[in-house]
Order: sequence, then C-alpha cells, then structure tokens
Amino acid sequence: METSTLIEFKEEINSQELLISFEGEITEAEVSNILQSVESRLESEDENPKKLRKVYNILVEALQNLYHHTDKYQDKSLGNGNKVKSVAFYLSRHDDEYFILAANYISTENIASLKAKLDKINSLDKDGLRDYYKEVLDNGQYSVHGGGGLGIIDIARKSGNKLEYSFQEVTTEFGVFVLKIKV
Repeated sequence: METSTLIEFKEEINSQELLISFEGEITEAEVSNILQSVESRLESEDENPKKLRKVYNILVEALQNLYHHTDKYQDKSLGNGNKVKSVAFYLSRHDDEYFILAANYISTENIASLKAKLDKINSLDKDGLRDYYKEVLDNGQYSVHGGGGLGIIDIARKSGNKLEYSFQEVTTEFGVFVLKIKV
C-alpha cells in the first residue's frame, strides 16, 4: 500500500519517534493487539495523562474505522497483489505532538461523499463540530457498522485540529484513503 502520501509520511517520521506501526490485513484480533501495544507504549511516556487519554481515544476511533470500513471486503484482491482489507497505521511523536496516520483502501464510488464530509468537518469550529455531531446523531441514519460517520467527527473534536487527508487512485474500482491526525 505505497502511495505518495504514505511515502512522504514515512520520510517525515524518520525525524520523529515512531511509537507504533502496522501494515497488513486488519482483523479484530489485530485491532486488539495494536491497542494493547499502544496502551503499554503510552503508559511509558512522560506525558500529561489527559493528553495520553486523548491520543488513545483517537487511536481507538481510527482503528475501528480501519477495521469496519475494510471488513466487508474479506478476501478481495487488487491487481498489485494487495488485499483490499490491507491497511497502514502509524503513531509517531515529535516534541510534544503526536501524529496518527491511518490508510485504507476505499471504493472509488465512496470518495466524493467522504471528501465532502471531511471538508465540512474541517470547515467547522469547535461549536460547529459539536452541533454537527448532534445533528448526525439525531438524524438516525446509521451505516451497517452502527455509526453515522460519528467516528471521524469525534476524531476532529478530540484532536482539536483540522484533519489532513488524501485520496489516490489505485484501480478504477479502488483508491487509497490516507488520514493524518495531529494531537
């Protein structure tokens, strides 16, 4: 799952402290293993406990998104040998900031709606995000995963920063969605 955004991020984290990295097919067991590793690693950090809790909660949301949005693809493969269920996930630290990068394959037909949602989220301030979260919660339109896109709104709310993202076409059917979160 090499895209220009992932390559740039890997180059960027060479100057940072890489805390956790995962590339491969995501499963429920892998999500649990990653979260246990992250929790152990964060406990050893000399950092404000409130900030560490925030980082951990955002990681949970990001990993759940990766798992739930690739789960439906099961064993579907791309022409390059990668499985659509493959993801990339990194947690790094530089000075007092944490960076989370999550990447997964996405159906090209879903890119426009996700981009519109991310642009809307990035256009909102703290109060606007709170109101948008309530609006989505109240509209009663939930996905097959039980959420209505609340996870990505929650990530933006908890991080307090704009979400950086990119899409890169891989095939006519699939692209790669890369989300970078600064905490």
